[in-house]
Parts: sequence; structure tokens; C-alpha cells
Amino acid sequence: MLRIIHRVAGGAAFCLIASFWLATIMVELFGATDQIVMVKTAIVWSLLALVLCLAATGGSGFALARGQIAGMVAVKLRRMKLVAANGLLVLVPCAIGLAMLARNGQMDDVFITLQVLELFAGLINLVLIGLNIRDGLRMRRPVRPRVTV
Repeated sequence: MLRIIHRVAGGAAFCLIASFWLATIMVELFGATDQIVMVKTAIVWSLLALVLCLAATGGSGFALARGQIAGMVAVKLRRMKLVAANGLLVLVPCAIGLAMLARNGQMDDVFITLQVLELFAGLINLVLIGLNIRDGLRMRRPVRPRVTV
């Protein structure tokens, strides 16, 4: 059951971040001002779901590790610490700031700078979580014995 929770929560977190990122790109390229406001507001409200998914992923990951924080598990944990720091220190403040600026119609240089920072930080989190998903799948595979000729 823990493995299922870990997979579903991790996949959902990845999908949420990807949807935030893609929605931002699409609305910035093709959307009107009211659509930008709508997307930025929706992202802020969706942060609660993302935090719950990340918490479930982390909690289930710790439980699955059973205290054995070494090897690939240690690498995944290090990445998740970076994801958490990036999220709390960069992405959440950017999301809130962008939503406030968008609602006030202040889509100026500050908005653009925050938007670029948010997109860059979001891409970093997508890559780090993607690497953790890849490594998690690798950890599941049975080790094949090498055949020498």
C-alpha cells in the first residue's frame, strides 16, 4: 500500500508542477490579461494539493526506506531537499506575488522577472522529481547478473 501511495502522490506532484508550468507558458504566449489572472490565481489555490502530494510522497518514501538512508535512497532524499527548498523559498513566494500582481493589473518588469524566475525554478523541480522517478523505477528492477563470455 505504501508503494502505491508513494507512486500516486509522486506522480501527482510531478503532474501538478508540469501543469502549472505548461499553463503559465500557454497563457503567457496566447492568453489575454484576464486569463493570466485566472491561471495565476488557480496556481496559488492548487499549491495546497501540491504540498499534500509532496508530503505524502516524502512520508511514504521515508517509510519505504525503513531507516536505510544510503545509496540511491540518499541521492533521492538530497534531491527532494532541493525540491522542498526551491518550492518554499522561490516557487511559493513567486506564485503568490505573481497572482497579486496579475490581479492588480501590474504586468510590468517586476511581473516578468518573477515569471522568468518561477519558470526556471519550476523547471528545476520538474527535472529533479523526474530524476527521482527514474531512480525509483530503477530501484524496483531486479538486478540482472552479468553474463561474461
